[in-house]
Amino acid sequence: MKRKATAVWNGTVKDGSGNLTTASTTLNKTQYSFNSRFAEGVGTNPEELLAAAHAGCFTMKLSADLTEAGFNPDELVTDATVTLGDGKITKSELVLRASVPGISEFQFQEIAQSAKENCPVSKAFSFEITLEAQLQ
Repeated sequence: MKRKATAVWNGTVKDGSGNLTTASTTLNKTQYSFNSRFAEGVGTNPEELLAAAHAGCFTMKLSADLTEAGFNPDELVTDATVTLGDGKITKSELVLRASVPGISEFQFQEIAQSAKENCPVSKAFSFEITLEAQLQ
C-alpha cells in the first residue's frame, strides 16, 4: 500500500506560503506557512499532521488489539501532541480516554502500551513517545 501527498511552496520561508494536497483530497490545497508552523497562523503544519497520523494510527491499532483480546471498545479518544524544539521533533505525547466494557485496568494498560509500541506510525518515529491511558 502506498499513499501520496503533494506539497507546494512559493517564496521565502518566512514570507512565502504553501499548500498540501493528499490523493484522497481530504487535504486539498490546505494552507501552511511559517506562521502556521512557528506561531499561531491560519493553516496546518507538518507537526500537526504527524500528531493526527499518530493519534489515528495508535487508536486503530488499539481497537484491533482490544478486539483480538475479546473486548469490544465503546469509545477510544486519543489526543496526540507533537513537540518541535531546537529544529527537531522531540516527542509525541498520547493521551487516551477509553470506554471498554469488561476489561480490567491491568489488561487495559498492557494492551494500550503494546499498541503504543507497535502501531506503524510509532515504529516510524525515532523520538520519545509517551502514553497516558485512562479507562473510564
